[in-house]
Order: sequence, then structure tokens, then C-alpha cells
Amino acid sequence: QVQLVESGGGLVQAGGSLRLSCTASGRTFSGNAMGWFRQAPGKEREFVAATRGSGAITYYADSVKGRFTISRDNTKNTVYLQMNSLKPEDTAVYYCASGATIISREVSRYDYWGQGTQVTVSS
Repeated sequence: QVQLVESGGGLVQAGGSLRLSCTASGRTFSGNAMGWFRQAPGKEREFVAATRGSGAITYYADSVKGRFTISRDNTKNTVYLQMNSLKPEDTAVYYCASGATIISREVSRYDYWGQGTQVTVSS
């Protein structure tokens, strides 16, 4: 079993920045993919970003590409999401996910999920 704990969410004005952190514990595998997803009120959970292995390989949703950066520190079993130039439409609960053997944007590919952290961007 894997446990994921997110932190770093909060309230920020449009154009601002936040950095989310997700620390994994339990039966983790550093070579597996980890990702970030988000879910806004009334919407389905959507893919944001993912990384595999050491973090050299990354993948982003078109809506955040160029603004968000995913990184990974395997010595700490932690994955980060640096969010810059935030927009009101980025407002959502952000979830960390792990367990996928390959990088994927599909929710069903991931076996483990964190509790989520709220990100609110005001206009």
C-alpha cells in the first residue's frame, strides 16, 4: 500500500504562483510514473502533469504547458508541481497520483491517490 500526502495549496491572485508538494510512503517504486490531476466543482477530474523515473521525462496537459513544471526528488520520495501565471480557471482541488507503470493522462492508470489540496485563484 502507498500513502500520498499533498501540501502547498492556498489562495492566490491571478498571475501569482504556488508550489505543490506530494510525499509518498509505503511500497513505492521510484521508477513508476507519478502525476498531478485536478478537479473543479462540477467537472470531471482532469490530467495536469506527470513524470517518470528520475523526473527527466515529463508530460503536460495543453492547458498548463509553459506555466506549470513538474519535478521529482527521489531521495525524498517527493514530487512537486510549480505553478506560475495562475489563472482563475486553474481553481480546483489538486491530487497527487502514483502507481502507473508508464506516464499516462488517464485517471484509471493510477492506483494510489492523495487526499487533495485546494488551489483557489482569484481574479
